Amino acid sequence: MESAIRKLGNSAGIILPAPMLRTLSLEIGQAVDLNIEDGRLVVTAKTRKRYSASELNAQCDFNAPMPDDIKEWNQAPAVGTESL
Repeated sequence: MESAIRKLGNSAGIILPAPMLRTLSLEIGQAVDLNIEDGRLVVTAKTRKRYSASELNAQCDFNAPMPDDIKEWNQAPAVGTESL
């Protein structure tokens, strides 16, 4: 499948046809790694680790003091209809 390198601002981009994206299970906006191997451009999809709520909570320090800006927000009087 043929494509062309196009100017995108001060950079350049290669347009990937939709069938190729589907075949590779890539989505628009997805992060990829770019490498050069034996004179070829290799594009590899990056996968984001999906954390469970328990994994995220395990990283929290529940004894940490609340930041000042959050304290102010919690103590601010209601101004409109946000108070239910």
